Amino acid sequence: MSPSFRFERRPELRAPVLVVAFQGWIDAGMAGAGAVSLLANQLPAARHFASLDLEDDLDSSQTRPQVRLRPDGSRRIDWPAVELMAGRHGPDVVVATGPEPSLRWQWFASEVVAVAQDLGVTRAFLLGGLPVPVSHRRSTEVRTSVSGRPEAVGISRLDYRGPTGAQTVVQHALGTAGIPAVALWAEVPNYVSGSPCPPAMRALLLALREYGALDVETGDLDELCDSYRERLEDQLTGRPEITALVEALDNAPDLPSGDELAAEIERYLRGK
Repeated sequence: MSPSFRFERRPELRAPVLVVAFQGWIDAGMAGAGAVSLLANQLPAARHFASLDLEDDLDSSQTRPQVRLRPDGSRRIDWPAVELMAGRHGPDVVVATGPEPSLRWQWFASEVVAVAQDLGVTRAFLLGGLPVPVSHRRSTEVRTSVSGRPEAVGISRLDYRGPTGAQTVVQHALGTAGIPAVALWAEVPNYVSGSPCPPAMRALLLALREYGALDVETGDLDELCDSYRERLEDQLTGRPEITALVEALDNAPDLPSGDELAAEIERYLRGK
């Protein structure tokens, strides 16, 4: 058991699947955090059972504690933490979610691995969102990267090199420890990547259902996805030059100037 996770109780689990999402730079469109929240809400009799305090591992100017009011009117400060809850959705499931730590990533990854081993986790899925120059009119693609047994998941993406996040560090640590770990990255239009993206959340849940055999439902997201796209189309009305840029993304997703186009579209859509 991880010495740093604080356990309220120990759940009885059989060969659980671990599903992880961290908030922050690695989660465009809040895709991973949103998908994990929806998954947690669907877990029958799900219960919180442990947490890892991140007070010493966060930049508080970027990830701030939250002030809440107790029933008696007094204030309480909730410090950021990674929370664990468990339930059953087909197989037993452990959900881990919280902010991406700012410091001590190797220590943090070792703590996640320790608690996963103690709980008997057999495989893990890590969810996130990638800001990509793609159109909101197209179906959302999910990229995968694999640690452990790549044949256990369909197509994998192994060619990325460059800056990464704590999620990838955790994925690598799980794979090194012998726990097959799959990262699922939903592509989010980077001109609206700062806002919640229901199509990306839905795509991640569908990928979890396909690859993880989890009995997740996505029906509640269908209407949200439709209204999301309608809202973006409404914001394009009367802006033919911006519409033309979106249509260019429709037809040529690998435009050399994709980042500049996305920045310009974002400014228009947000009225800046």
